[in-house]
Formats: sequence, C-alpha cells, structure tokens
Amino acid sequence: MLDIAEELHRWVEQGRDFAVATVVAVGGSAPRQPGAALAVDSEGRAIGSVSGGCVEGAVYELCQTALDDGKVVVERFGYSDEDAFAVGLTCGGIIDILVTPVRGGVFPAALAAAVSGEAAALARIVSGPEDLLGAALLVHPDGAYEGRLGGHPELDRTAAAEARALLDAGRTGTVEIGEDGSRCGQPLTLLVESSVPAPRMIVFGAIDFASALVRVGKFLGYHVTVCDARPVFATKLRFPEADDIVVAWPHRYLESTEVDARTVLCVLTHDAKFDVPLLQAALRLPVAYVGAMGSRRTHEDRNKRLREVGVTELELARLRSPIGLDLGARTPEETALSIGAEIVANRRGGSGASLTGAHTPIHHDGPDSPVVGRIGSVA
Repeated sequence: MLDIAEELHRWVEQGRDFAVATVVAVGGSAPRQPGAALAVDSEGRAIGSVSGGCVEGAVYELCQTALDDGKVVVERFGYSDEDAFAVGLTCGGIIDILVTPVRGGVFPAALAAAVSGEAAALARIVSGPEDLLGAALLVHPDGAYEGRLGGHPELDRTAAAEARALLDAGRTGTVEIGEDGSRCGQPLTLLVESSVPAPRMIVFGAIDFASALVRVGKFLGYHVTVCDARPVFATKLRFPEADDIVVAWPHRYLESTEVDARTVLCVLTHDAKFDVPLLQAALRLPVAYVGAMGSRRTHEDRNKRLREVGVTELELARLRSPIGLDLGARTPEETALSIGAEIVANRRGGSGASLTGAHTPIHHDGPDSPVVGRIGSVA
C-alpha cells in the first residue's frame, strides 16, 4: 500500500472512503511483489496496480464489494489452462490479494509517515483466523507501535519485533508467527511494509555523463547528490534534477556525510588526484555499490595506485570498474543506462545477461528484494 501512499494520503485528508487491495504472497512468475497495491474510492476512482493488468478488473470489483460490506477478504489468482476465459495471470504465476476497506485505525498514520519520509513499518495479518485478517500495527524504529492485532496479548509485541527487524533492513516482506505470539501453535502470516527514506546515490564528478546519471538515479528512486571540487561545474543550472549539489573535495565530503547499506557511489571523475583518496575511503564503507568510470588502462593504473596506498585485494574486489554493464554505450544517456542497469543487477542479484535463451529466473531475490513468503491459507 505504501507505493501509492501519496495519493492515498490525499484521499484521507479529503475524507474519502476507499478500499485497498494488496499483494500479500506470490508464487511462480508473478508480475508484482508483496506490497504492490491497487486502491478504489467510493466514487469508483482507482490508482495503483497489483498485476500489471492481468486481474485488475476482478480486483477492482473486490474493492467495490469491500466498500459496500466492510469485510476483509483474501483472494487467490492463478493461471488456468482449462479455462481460457478465467480471470488469472497469463504469466503463469499465483498471487494472493488482501482486500481491506480503510476506515481509520493506523492506516492514516502509516500513510502520513510514508509521505513525510519517516521510517515506519505497517504490519498486517494476511493469513490466519478470519476475524484477525487485516488487523494492523504501525511500528516505529525505536520499537514503539500503534494499533492492535487482537487475540493473545503477546502477539502484538512479537509482531512489532518482527516488523522492526524488517524496518531496520528497509525491506518489505512476510513473516510467520504463532497466534499466541510464539513460534509454536497455529501460524499467522504478517505482511510487513517498510517505509524508509529514499536510498542515496552520490555521483562524484560534475561531468556531462553525471547529468544523465542523475536522471537515471531519480528514475530508480534514489536521492541523488552530485559532488565536485570545482564550483564552476557543480551548479544547479547544470544539474537541475539533483537533490543536492556539493562543492567539496570528494573524499572529504564522503568522510563527512552519512551513508548506509543501500547507498550507491558512482565515481565519474577518472582523475587520480580525486579518485584515489575517494576510493580508498569508499571501499572501506558498508555501502551497496562502488563504481568508477575510466578505460581499462585507467582502471589498471588506478588499481596500482590504490594498492600503493594500502587498499587490499579484498577491498579492490568490491570495485565495479570500468563502471556499468557492457551495452556498447556511447552517449552519456546510454552510459548512464548501463550504470543504472549494473546497480539494479547488483541490488537484485541479476547476472546482467540477456534473458533471451537463458534459463535463469526473470525475478531474483537479491539482498534488497522483498521477502517472498509461502502462499498461505485463503478465504
């Protein structure tokens, strides 16, 4: 639900009644992952998607029914070879959809947190006793929570702890706990949707390729910073879409700014006086990706210089250089696309190889991918 939070927050402020259909479990080659959502208001307006078009019509009707009767339901959609006209997924996957009428509770606070960029996790029961379906908690980074799941008193505390663990990792996914809050007994499945600030992309080097990379980074959902020591190049006029423009020596800025396990660092300066101290610091940070631009000759010379200042072989192995995937890129836009593609492949666990003729999965469960739970019981 959080992927359409901004519009839903407006609906709440306008006092609209609406129902939300959320993907809560997937199997096979499903087009959307847990957390993807479609919402319908009382006037029939719809936003979002749960399947890329395959079952949207049927889910739209489920939302309208939920608005009428106020009931929470879970519906499964799959593929049927026997009935070509059945409502299902043409790709052959299976998805479970939770349909919830939104009328108060913790949902407005969850939407407000997502819109304001605050870290919070929305945990909902998506499989278990019918009277508990859709019950929700809003969990904060310090472990405090709002709402109640009902049932055993220990259930809320256990659910909040599980949700906080996913929130700390910035992940959306499913977890199973016992109905009494333990690991035993009748299991419940929780969908935990984490709302966290956008991950950072820091682009070092205010060159023409950086301008294209800023646009790709924004398209991929990053908060993008451009850093260069030369004030004549690092300007808002040259990089209007960047979130931040920093005039500073790259390694000094990196040492002073906050990064985390989702941060990507793209070094486009290909000048040793900038690259060496910057990469010496970058390769020792717990970030998601470090890439550096340059020819293979530049790469070899840079690696030699890095070894001379004490960078280890293990640290060098983290460096993606020359930066990007082999797309035959020539223009800044093509090069930025190749860099963005490598970042996505690294994030999701992809190989970067062509899917044509390959026998690898189309969707990977990489380190930042949603946790895909097993298909649970459905109503």
